[in-house]
Amino acid sequence: MDKIKIGIVGLGRSGWGIHCRIISQLPDLYEIVSVCDEDKKRLEEAKERFKCKTYNNFNDFLEDEDIELVVIATFSHLHSEQTIKALKKGKNVICEKPMATSLKDAEEMVKTAKETGRILTIFQNRRYSPDFLKVKEIIDSGVIGRIILIKMLYHNFGRRWDWQTLKKYGGGLLNNWGPHLIDQALQLFGTYEEPEIFCQMEKTLTLGDAEDHVKIILKGKKSPMIDIEITSCCCYPQENWLVMGTTGGIKGTMTHLVWKYFYPHDLPLRKVEENPVPDRSYNIEKIPWQEEQKWEIEEKDKDYEVNFYKDLYQSIKNNKPLKITPESVLRVISVIEKCHKLSES
Repeated sequence: MDKIKIGIVGLGRSGWGIHCRIISQLPDLYEIVSVCDEDKKRLEEAKERFKCKTYNNFNDFLEDEDIELVVIATFSHLHSEQTIKALKKGKNVICEKPMATSLKDAEEMVKTAKETGRILTIFQNRRYSPDFLKVKEIIDSGVIGRIILIKMLYHNFGRRWDWQTLKKYGGGLLNNWGPHLIDQALQLFGTYEEPEIFCQMEKTLTLGDAEDHVKIILKGKKSPMIDIEITSCCCYPQENWLVMGTTGGIKGTMTHLVWKYFYPHDLPLRKVEENPVPDRSYNIEKIPWQEEQKWEIEEKDKDYEVNFYKDLYQSIKNNKPLKITPESVLRVISVIEKCHKLSES
């Protein structure tokens, strides 16, 4: 097959730990031809493993004519500037999340991609996450009825002191984990309307100056309410998912889910009674639940990011529609920006 030649900028947790690892599993589709990082040891490590060219200067890296697709996996505050430069050099681009640190910059990225005719996608990899896809499948089936509330939780207790705790680099949990959960939430919220937003952010245990506790509520007239919690100060972590519907619900984690439901026609017919209850009891009835359903992630699905790269290959080489468009991610950046403004006010 005609391999796509990739250049990766940033060989840290994401660039090395996710992108290099996943690309290595698709040797028939992709080839890492160049990398760029300021750390010489990281460059040497990449050169030894991939037999690729190395650069410690981003502008020199972009002059490499072998590169067809650039992966931007650098500090968050550099994403928009570096993406726009790469697009103008004729490269297709995968930009790590967050897409940008402002909606204005994100919109400029989309504009540049259209002007240059290059493909731009954002690494919202958790849109491919098996637990999210299963939750969405159950909701879309209608079996648990009209959705009243979706709680999405990422709880932890611990301090951080790396660059992602500093505002000047675009750090903080809202920019770090927020794009994952907000992107999933917006897929479940739907496109009927734009959500009303409540947001509370706190700096609790972090050694930096950015927030490490985030509470977001998305509310609409026709869409389900979505409650998002991302925190580093919860010593009693709850499960990642709780979905409440009018005929059932879902709960669980990123690796296992359970859900149950009933059929409304199995309930006895009743009518409202205004007279006193003869035995002073509360209204109680046995719900005819169907047998509880269970799902567990399969070993083959744990590296689900490969599906992102498989789909992108089809978009670049075979003109298939882009699965994660930058326009769809503008909604994520819009929510993040509104949360920052609400917190500041």
